[in-house]
Amino acid sequence: MRRISDMAINALLLIASFLLVLLLLAKPLGNFIAYLIDGDMPRAITKSESLFWRLSGIKKPGREIPEMNYWQYAIAILVFNLLGFGLLFTILMCQGSLPLNPQHFPGMSWDLAFNTAISFVANTNWQAYSGENTLSYLSQMVGLTVQNFLSAATGIAVVFALIRAFSRHGSKTIGNAWVDIARITLYLLLPLAIIFALFFVSQGVIQNFSPYVLSNNLDSGAQLLPMGPVASQEAIKLLGTNGGGFFGANSSHPFENPTALSNFVQMLAIFLIPAALCFAFGRHVSDSKQGHALLWAMSIIFVIAAAVVIHEEYVGNPFLSDLQANSSANMEGKESRFGILGSALYAVVTTAASCGAVNSMHDSYTALGGMVPMWLMQIGEVVFGGVGSGLYGMLLFVLLAVFLAGLMIGRTPEYLGKKIEVREMKMVALAILVTPTLVLVGTTISLMTEAGRAGILNPGAHGFSEVLYAFSSAANNNGSAFAGLSANTPYYNVMLALAMFLGRFGVIFPVLAIAGSMAIKKPQAASLATLPTHGPLFIGLLIMTVLLIGALTFVPALALGPIAEHLQIWLAA
Repeated sequence: MRRISDMAINALLLIASFLLVLLLLAKPLGNFIAYLIDGDMPRAITKSESLFWRLSGIKKPGREIPEMNYWQYAIAILVFNLLGFGLLFTILMCQGSLPLNPQHFPGMSWDLAFNTAISFVANTNWQAYSGENTLSYLSQMVGLTVQNFLSAATGIAVVFALIRAFSRHGSKTIGNAWVDIARITLYLLLPLAIIFALFFVSQGVIQNFSPYVLSNNLDSGAQLLPMGPVASQEAIKLLGTNGGGFFGANSSHPFENPTALSNFVQMLAIFLIPAALCFAFGRHVSDSKQGHALLWAMSIIFVIAAAVVIHEEYVGNPFLSDLQANSSANMEGKESRFGILGSALYAVVTTAASCGAVNSMHDSYTALGGMVPMWLMQIGEVVFGGVGSGLYGMLLFVLLAVFLAGLMIGRTPEYLGKKIEVREMKMVALAILVTPTLVLVGTTISLMTEAGRAGILNPGAHGFSEVLYAFSSAANNNGSAFAGLSANTPYYNVMLALAMFLGRFGVIFPVLAIAGSMAIKKPQAASLATLPTHGPLFIGLLIMTVLLIGALTFVPALALGPIAEHLQIWLAA
């Protein structure tokens, strides 16, 4: 009993300190991001940019940079990402004949290259390969790391457009996609990535171009140690909520995540920009309480999810006690240098955000301990979420909550003074239903076909969970996996790639359509019947809306997988 009490205190202290440091860092960063949304840049920067915009044809002499309507913005985002896919696919296929390949790795197969290229363009970073055994240094840097910056910038650019739409009145435009992506990359992501990369190097993360090193160990003889430019990719994989590791073991590898301090900072890096965007949203709409309300809703769900996973991993497997083990706590698949607390909290952080970086094997978690990360992805990763995608995903639930409240009181729903009408609700419904459809249909097809069942290594409920987790991760652009599924096959490479692409742009297009519609609307004056959207009542309504949508959509599937597995274990114990 004392051990459980100590665990609860330690868990509380860890979660509280994590959130405290996060919010202290996110507040000033959010203020800076608000300036980026406004385009309120110092004259020295705008003047130096002017030549570049003229050379690129975006800006004509003597004129301002033209803005785009929502359709133009969406097409620009799609074309930009398709070009990135084409370049990355070519690099992966041809890496055997390209430089910076000291291990002389050949190019990828077409299906693996197709899956990987879409994965990194869609900010998913699903990896059906082991990086140190597959990719050259050029592919890691010019291919994956560059795309980590650009896919993150894409998500942030989309939420910039949506935030502008809420603050503008009678406007047909929502910004310029090319300018947003360039400024986000140069002034937000790149400086932060340099700072975090230098910190990781100080902790022991490697950064070099050396060939692999053959080391003679005292206990196991010769061992080949992989080298490479790891710290630079590690920083942006976390800041951009990408998640793709340089090594197959990802952030459980000591060359990627060496210490308890680096582990804590990695979790901060994952949530830093998503939390800052909430502050930026409140500042830009001239009502900081709106941003605080979103942070409260996200934080409450996050704390509850973390508590459940930590509890389940400490309770562990009852069969361990039956075998007279010293403890039933579940340390399987976890690094001893992080322990259950550092591993479980990391699992919640990385799946609440659309990151997918892992410092432990989620497939080895207890049934309910593994279900919570899966469910956090299934609700759309709106608990802080990915850079940009988390905030615009939560704002979709805000509009839905406002709509439900309007139905209950018989009043036209409105948010920030703008009426929510039929067109907006159609787009909200479409955006919210895209990913559940991809997850459930993809899982069903995989279980019905021989090619899909062939990848399942564990029978029964856990095998079902592996497939459900894979499509939840792909469609919601997370990238983590229950590693027991053999996913590097033509079937899964193609199916998961389609889920990643549609899950990304199937949400972005409705969100930009909502932005276009909201930018035109003029605000209505608040009245006594106006629902306050920043108080405890609305925060509770928003949380219940998120939970309700997740429950109605995925509880039947979860009952067949992790819940059934949990009952099988504990009823048999």
